[in-house]
Amino acid sequence: MPNTKPDLFFDEKGVCDACQSAALKNTIDWEKRKKEFESDVIATYQGKNAGNYDCIIPVSGGKDSHYQVYMAKKIYGLNPLLVSFETTTRNDLGRKNRENIKRAFGCDLMVFEKNPEVYKKMCLRGFREVGDNEWANHLGIFTIPVRLAVQMKIPLIIWGENSQLEYGGPKVARMRNILDRRWLEEFGGLLGLRIADMIGYDGITEEDLISYRYPSLGELEEAKIRGVFLGYYFKWDARTQVELMRRYGFSVKEDGPVEGTYTDYENLDEDLESVHDYLKFVKFGFGRATDHACLDVRNGRISREEAVRLVEHYDGHYPWDGVRKFLAFSGMSQEAFDAVVDSFTDKSLFETDANGTLLRDEQHTLLKKHRQYGPRFTQHGA
Repeated sequence: MPNTKPDLFFDEKGVCDACQSAALKNTIDWEKRKKEFESDVIATYQGKNAGNYDCIIPVSGGKDSHYQVYMAKKIYGLNPLLVSFETTTRNDLGRKNRENIKRAFGCDLMVFEKNPEVYKKMCLRGFREVGDNEWANHLGIFTIPVRLAVQMKIPLIIWGENSQLEYGGPKVARMRNILDRRWLEEFGGLLGLRIADMIGYDGITEEDLISYRYPSLGELEEAKIRGVFLGYYFKWDARTQVELMRRYGFSVKEDGPVEGTYTDYENLDEDLESVHDYLKFVKFGFGRATDHACLDVRNGRISREEAVRLVEHYDGHYPWDGVRKFLAFSGMSQEAFDAVVDSFTDKSLFETDANGTLLRDEQHTLLKKHRQYGPRFTQHGA
């Protein structure tokens, strides 16, 4: 991982949090963690909610969602309520997988369909102000399940992986097993923009934002809400889980890799995810292909040399498919879109002309400044 990644820290030997976490995962007594899950979570919540659901599982229909439901329902016999926050522009594959998850495991599914006008305004403000077209989506996927847990008196929420553990981040976040307001605001992708900032923007009222507000501490304590990461109790390995979930009907992208990376199993439900990943690339100099390549290296599936080749081939291309769909969604012109993207682009990472204008190749892809990948990890990244 490069040292441009936010919240990524390197030790005195130049090894980053993500690699330290990978090493840590190989020393954890996962059998002991499994027993902890059984004694602390299953024994506490299974069938103990007076005829109500045992837990809520936030789902998109993706690989992680399938695995969470598989573990909760098929392996441990919990009775979960699946809760899905409607994505920005859900595609056919996303709908197919979301339908499959409830049928494959026999669960009730509640889909939250948002006010499209308010949501679009929030998306555009997130895009223009913090460089994240999926800001509103990140907020909704974390608030809706918690609000429903409070309102329906369902005390347990089972989340999937802890992204700070899988991709690197502060130790306090990597080692936490609880997803709460603090985790959401610091590591949930809000980028310093808060829900209160939306009030008054383009006519948005406080009432319009009810669903996006995280419950108060008093409400959470009264309802005894607890949110846990399944990845704390069971060793997370996306590729192994994908192959297992395909046996239960999970579908990958059969016509090639997802735009912006070389894999076919992640971010399948949302048409605009490649725009979000491209914005990360222009800000920090790495995209989704780097994330996947680093995971594959840390899990021993490819060599570091192969990872570098994959990153150089797939990372950072202008996401034409995603951009076209975002322009249709937003009503913006490509020139206006590029102007916003350029305003967030770190010019120390990309080539410019004598006037400071960013340079692009014939595919409209930014020209990244030459970077020699060294054979070892250094204090300047991998």
